[in-house]
Amino acid sequence: MCGIVGAASDRDVVPVLIDGIRRLEYRGYDSTGLAVISAGSAPTLTRLVSTARVADLSAQAKREHLAGTTGISHTRWATHGAPTPANAHPHTSHDEVAVVHNGIIENFEALRETLKTRGYTFRTQTDSEIIAHLVHFHWHAPGGGDLLRAVQAAVAEFHGAYAIAVISAREPGRVVGARQGSPLVVGIGDDDHFLASDAAALVPVTRRIAYLEEGDVADIRRESYGIFDASGARVDRQIVVVESAGDQVELGPYRHFMQKEIFEQPRAVAETLEGVAGIGPDLFGPAAAGILPTVERVLILACGTSYYSGLVGKQWLETVARIPCDVEIASEYRYRDSVPHANQLVIVVSQSGETADTMAALKHAQALGHRHTLAICNVATSSMVRLTEMVYLTRAGTEVSVASTKAFTTQLVALFLLTLTLAKLRGRLTADEEAQWLRALRHLPAAMQAALALEPQVIAWAERFARKQHALFLGRGLHYPIALEGALKLKEISYIHAEAYPAGELKHGPLALVDAEMPVVAIAPNDALLEKLKSNLQEVRARGGELYVVADADSRIATEAGVHTLRLTEHAGLLSPIIHVIPLHLLAYHTAVIRGTDVDKPRNLAKSVTVE
Repeated sequence: MCGIVGAASDRDVVPVLIDGIRRLEYRGYDSTGLAVISAGSAPTLTRLVSTARVADLSAQAKREHLAGTTGISHTRWATHGAPTPANAHPHTSHDEVAVVHNGIIENFEALRETLKTRGYTFRTQTDSEIIAHLVHFHWHAPGGGDLLRAVQAAVAEFHGAYAIAVISAREPGRVVGARQGSPLVVGIGDDDHFLASDAAALVPVTRRIAYLEEGDVADIRRESYGIFDASGARVDRQIVVVESAGDQVELGPYRHFMQKEIFEQPRAVAETLEGVAGIGPDLFGPAAAGILPTVERVLILACGTSYYSGLVGKQWLETVARIPCDVEIASEYRYRDSVPHANQLVIVVSQSGETADTMAALKHAQALGHRHTLAICNVATSSMVRLTEMVYLTRAGTEVSVASTKAFTTQLVALFLLTLTLAKLRGRLTADEEAQWLRALRHLPAAMQAALALEPQVIAWAERFARKQHALFLGRGLHYPIALEGALKLKEISYIHAEAYPAGELKHGPLALVDAEMPVVAIAPNDALLEKLKSNLQEVRARGGELYVVADADSRIATEAGVHTLRLTEHAGLLSPIIHVIPLHLLAYHTAVIRGTDVDKPRNLAKSVTVE
């Protein structure tokens, strides 16, 4: 989602600011901007914005020969106000203070009215503009004249989630940042210092990072930095050295990052399983041996694609480990009354580990007294990982495309390992069964590669889908969440309206939508529900619907008029959702390519959703 970079140096920081937000482009955004303070005896504040890509902002800066030793930059995903030049960050006050902001200020309307009575004029529709005016007001208030104190006073007045970076022409060489509910890090250089919403933005200039904690304010100067907690006391935060993503963020021979990431799934699963020699609590960190044997229930909290992985995990946990499991959409969980259970394990699932709704749900669960928490996450340095007792890192590697693919399949692998671990601890997994499942898991990359080899057939399907405006996806049991995932991917990147249902629900309403213009995708593994599913498919054919069936080799569903069958080479049993989802990822991708949409950066969406 929104990205922040800030820098204080004795050299020109404009290239650092632009390169930093370019490295955050994959998160999704609809406008971008920067503000710098020029060096010299009369420092001035200059703001540049664009509603195009970072490349356009870079071109503007070169044309205007923009330079400065202190600055901030931003990529904005619109919340309050349309993506216009006026609403783009940074926001300024009296050409003196500039601010960039991730998050949402919940009481901005009341603060705006108060600031109007103090003589401030508002030029945007955003909640963020009030921050610039508040900092300006407190800097000029009695006892002011210091940017750190002004920011501390300003953040005390607003409520919500935020990460901010502020500069002032009256104090060149200084950037002040603050965070609450949205990530912000300090980058520690040799002769300069930085702020960013993601350490990845700073890899070219430093890999020494300090992660700010909730309520922290950071005072960044060229030669030094200081971090202060919510009470104003100076604190030390651990410095860690982050690793570079290397060539993982290079497109290589692929047309889009989504295509690259779909084809990286066998490797991602193999790396997620690397080092798994046996099943046991140690897979989930040193604390797990004392926690997992006590677990009586499981609660999974997640959003979007990660929520669908949780739905599959629920069925595995209840079928194999015989342990009750609930799965909740994170944004709903924290706003309803729920009953805590002392021995319930709370699992949060997130690609980025910064998903605002999931983070808030985790904190709510902890506030209710849930002591045992586990993060399944793709980013080792994320906020979510730092907040939970246990963790399983999925090792999918950098995922650039907004539509998640390899993160989803690696989340499923992690949830299956947890299922086996809890089953073993409860005496429901014999040594022979453990060995069989380990063999099946290690075979997954080869089975996934075989599914990827079906791409030419999927392209033929996509050519038909690209002309449609609606689609239905059907699945039963373990594969209903996979139907949900297929529908989500299609609507995300091709903009075709798609819905998913348990196949048995067709006759309870959705069947009214079926006609020759409504393609119906069905996931048909050769499992205990196959014959039931076939009856549901007959209901579609009887209404003139056209079927696209992802089947196993032995599912006995023939290709005929109105029925298009894609056959996977084998049945993977309980692990089949990991295989069956691959053709659905390919279908969404190729349909979007044919329709000419922006595959990696679909409209209105962002990769890392750091606002509620």
